[in-house]
Parts: sequence; C-alpha cells; structure tokens
Amino acid sequence: MDSNNTMVAYSLDLRQRIVDAVEKGDRPKREIAEIFGIHESFIYKLLRQKRERGEIAPLPHGGGAEAILKEEHLMLLADLVAASSDATLEELRERMKQQGRVEASIATIWRGLEALGLSRKKRPGATIKPIRSSGRRSRKSK
Repeated sequence: MDSNNTMVAYSLDLRQRIVDAVEKGDRPKREIAEIFGIHESFIYKLLRQKRERGEIAPLPHGGGAEAILKEEHLMLLADLVAASSDATLEELRERMKQQGRVEASIATIWRGLEALGLSRKKRPGATIKPIRSSGRRSRKSK
C-alpha cells in the first residue's frame, strides 16, 4: 500500500527476485519478507499464484462497486444545489430520490458533491464553496 492507503502492485522484477530468493532455499520466508520489505503472506500468495497460474505478474484489478450516482445524477445534484444552496444533505438525498429516482445514502450524496468539487458548510443557511484541489495552505511569513 502507498501512503494514500491504496494498493500498489509490486513490480515483476521484485516478484521475480522474491521467488528466486525462496527457491534458493537458504533463508526462511520470514527473513526474505524482511529483506524485501514485504509481508510474509505476500510470499505465500506469490508462490500460490505461480503454482496455479504458471506466472507471477500482477493480477488485473478486480473492479469494485458500481457507482450509484451516474453522470446524469451528478448533473441533477448540481442543479439541486444551485437551486437551493442551503439544502441539507438529507434534503438533497430526498430530492434526488424524488426527481432522480435514485436511492442514495447521505454519504453517497456527500461523495457526489465532492465529485462536483463542492463542499458543505456544517451550519444551516451556509453557502456551498468549491473544494481546494491541491495541497495545504502555506503560512504567511512574518
């Protein structure tokens, strides 16, 4: 995993060096894992993959859950926010259910707003503001 907590496939070169080290047989798998900075369970997974598939290349991504809010739903959400900028997430969820005929959780509505580059103030009556796209604010030097 990288620093953003997402999975990163190990390179084919690294995979081959791990397999070679295991097949050499002069070190325990736990030590090999420490040397290469991987978890010992990855070694077992890699060896099983080689045995069952005959290759050690990274497997393709398995996909994931299909997004509930499609492009047309996001467009509707943007229109709803433009028409009623003080609507709560629950109110937006209800309007999406009625007008967009989509059943979505409050968290999904929130993710939809993020996808649109919008954030919500936590107090009633506050306006929506764009989400900053990169980095932290730098402090002004005195």
